Amino acid sequence: MESSVKLDCRFYLGDRPCVHNAECGTCEHYAPIGERVLVIKLAAAGDVLRAAAVLPPLKRTYSSSHVTWVADAASVPLIAGNPLVDRAMPMGVESWLVLSQERFDLAVCLDKEPRAGALLTSVQADTKLGFGLSSWGTIEALNEGARYDLMLGLSNRMKFKENEKTYPEIFCEIAELDYDGDPYTLTLPDPSIVAARAFVEELGAAQPLVGLNVGAGGVFANKAWTQEGYAGLAGLVADELGGTAVILGGSGDRDRAFRTLNLAAGKAVDGDVHDLLDFCALVGSMDALVTGDTMAMHIAIALGVPVVVILGPTVPQELAFYGPGRKIVTHVDCAPCYRRSCDVTPSCMDAIGVRTVFDALVDVLEEG
Repeated sequence: MESSVKLDCRFYLGDRPCVHNAECGTCEHYAPIGERVLVIKLAAAGDVLRAAAVLPPLKRTYSSSHVTWVADAASVPLIAGNPLVDRAMPMGVESWLVLSQERFDLAVCLDKEPRAGALLTSVQADTKLGFGLSSWGTIEALNEGARYDLMLGLSNRMKFKENEKTYPEIFCEIAELDYDGDPYTLTLPDPSIVAARAFVEELGAAQPLVGLNVGAGGVFANKAWTQEGYAGLAGLVADELGGTAVILGGSGDRDRAFRTLNLAAGKAVDGDVHDLLDFCALVGSMDALVTGDTMAMHIAIALGVPVVVILGPTVPQELAFYGPGRKIVTHVDCAPCYRRSCDVTPSCMDAIGVRTVFDALVDVLEEG
């Protein structure tokens, strides 16, 4: 009996019948795994989602491949539902124990951080691309595409002045895949979609619904637009479009959300806090999203929601839109900068006016 078990079938589970619920030795659905591919992209969540742009060209190049993706546990839900990913695993000791006993035809690390490079270095693979860990415990580039990305991170001149490639293109070059402009996408589970629809119905809000994502993380200074700006924009959405501004953000953005709501003086509604996939579905329920360079931006792009992105310290040319989108880029001389702190007054975000953002919003709504 054991000799008839198809250990190489992509549906094989080992501890129970597979989805086809047939006898393993005679199952007509036997589908042998082709090339075994490992992709390592751990964080941050928005960047993991953006890195999914490698999947369409990967499947074109290796049409029968079985793709395993390793990400931080918080980011796994963004990739687990992707139909081009066969197995999504959280970064950790248990996953490493399993992966260390497997062999891959191709393993690609898209992260420039030691733990990701160490994982790539430790697995067995015929071809390794991207970033590994040197004998000094430092990140090293293993191929030409990775070397370009490595230097992009080490040279302000390259990053801020010379580079014209988007990050989906760069990720594909790291993996030695042809980038044909394929979008990165997000597949949501039905319960999250239903929950988002119910939440929107409870708001009873007038359309168009415009999500205002007021947070932007705390790594870079001035990455989020001003609360006064978002409040002013909410007023224009209500007064000139007859729509509703929905204040969005995570649990760490509540103070900014409440202050924006107070400043908006009844012209905006609270989008509350949701778990990751429910938040994604809520973004997907918007007619448009206005945001900084954030995870919410990547969610909107992946779901095809028209988006206006307000950019201060980060680099506009790295962003790719696959549908209606606008970049509002500050004209302050010191931007972009990636500074962790800033004492410049007025800041790069202070220099971006409400009417400029509103006009861009009208454009993407018309296109969408």
